[in-house]
Amino acid sequence: MTLVRDAPALLGHGSAAVQLAPALVGISHGTSSPVGQSAVAGLLAAVASTRSDLAVSAGFVDVQTPGVAATLAAVDQQLDGVVVPLLLSAGYHVHVDLRRELDAVRDRRTALGRALGPDDRLVAVLVRRLEQSGWRPGDRVVLACAGSSDARAVDDCREMGERLSRALGAAVRVGFISAAHPRLPDAVELERAEHPTARVVVSTYLLAPGFFADLAAAAGADSVTGPLLVAGEAAPDELVEIVLDRYYEAAVPDRLS
Repeated sequence: MTLVRDAPALLGHGSAAVQLAPALVGISHGTSSPVGQSAVAGLLAAVASTRSDLAVSAGFVDVQTPGVAATLAAVDQQLDGVVVPLLLSAGYHVHVDLRRELDAVRDRRTALGRALGPDDRLVAVLVRRLEQSGWRPGDRVVLACAGSSDARAVDDCREMGERLSRALGAAVRVGFISAAHPRLPDAVELERAEHPTARVVVSTYLLAPGFFADLAAAAGADSVTGPLLVAGEAAPDELVEIVLDRYYEAAVPDRLS
């Protein structure tokens, strides 16, 4: 993996005049699935292995603990913190929950990175998962997204559908598992009704195995890909690169507050 730039060196809070890079705090949604938990932990382990000079820690915005405040509190007091949302779209959790948590921090400077998507490197992983599942030209593709009541997150998903469509050179319909329309089973049925002789393939645009991935698998498609992180496999290089890029973008001095 080739990384295009080094982590910035920023002034820490210690008394010694030592420049220390901010901690990378990866905050995921959280899941009750042990397989999903392991997959997300593997992603951050790969990030830490790639940049062994960075302090990397993990927290959660929902379901699991520690939460954001506790995760930041556990970071070395000499270090500022950059929170990287391990979320595919920028919805309520990014714009409201994480922003509120960081605004409450008083013991260090913090910055909030962008969500992981939309990003063409995620498209590359989606295409690879499709190929692994046996996708072939002529199959109808439905992109399975978690869904959100936040229109910004829904727009991010639709943009990913457009990017995947360009990469495949074929139409891609977006379906949502929760909170937005069309719902994934309806999107699958629409494709089947409009193209009765074609296979319908669900491309799972979810970070890791878990409840939503199980719902995607049960949506009625002829074939369903695994999520971006697959149990038993190393985290894709593309995801590691994106996490680090989001960190680098947010870690510049004028972004920390």
